[in-house]
Amino acid sequence: MISIDSVSNERIKSAVKIASSAKTRRQTGMFFLEGLRLCRDAAVTGYHIDSFFVSARAYERFREDADFIAEKSKSAFIISDLVENKLALTQTSQGFFCLCRMKQDSDISEIDFSGKYIALENLQDPANLGAVCRTAEALGISGVIAEGGCDIYSPKAQRAAMGSLLRLSVIRCDNLAETLSYLGENGMKLYATTPDDTAEKITHCDMQGGVVSVIGNEANGVSDEIFELCEKITIPMLGRAESLNASMAAAITMWEMMR
Repeated sequence: MISIDSVSNERIKSAVKIASSAKTRRQTGMFFLEGLRLCRDAAVTGYHIDSFFVSARAYERFREDADFIAEKSKSAFIISDLVENKLALTQTSQGFFCLCRMKQDSDISEIDFSGKYIALENLQDPANLGAVCRTAEALGISGVIAEGGCDIYSPKAQRAAMGSLLRLSVIRCDNLAETLSYLGENGMKLYATTPDDTAEKITHCDMQGGVVSVIGNEANGVSDEIFELCEKITIPMLGRAESLNASMAAAITMWEMMR
């Protein structure tokens, strides 16, 4: 592996820009990963790794993993502590970093009409997005449908997903209402979550067969346009809590879908 000691190196400057800018990620078709597990997951999953960076300290400690990732990468580099600090987005860096090429998006034609899907309408917090995807994979959800909101390739979303975003089918759409209408026409049940206690309790819903459940934006919830297409469902709550965090609401909803 080639050594990089300067933070002014063009590869390092490019990596920093991709990590920090959604616009640059879209323009380059590249995204940034940090951490041994995520870098290894990318290599195992078959992502094209354009550049792999590992600190000298991390290489000595995790040589076998580093060599495996390097073999799967187009280019691999040993970096100095100074460069590691420049790339690190976390306080306790493991010294592993990758620049990966985005895969072609899944599209609506790949949806299994008998499957279980969670739909996210304009979710803004990448930590919520990542947590939803991690739970979706763990519970066996068929895929995630996402309209608008945060970038699925943001480092924060990738960290929160713990590799699930590298493996799970994520279908991004420009118009969730049109997508839901199409799925409903093909026999899928459509539900949308709300804290309104007059809605159907989620524990009473028929989740057999193909189902799509919508989780709304953190601040505004599900839009009226989507509610018009879906049956409203609610998670019964006690105490004085008025609503749940979006990722928690999604977790409970997905559990009920799979139960």
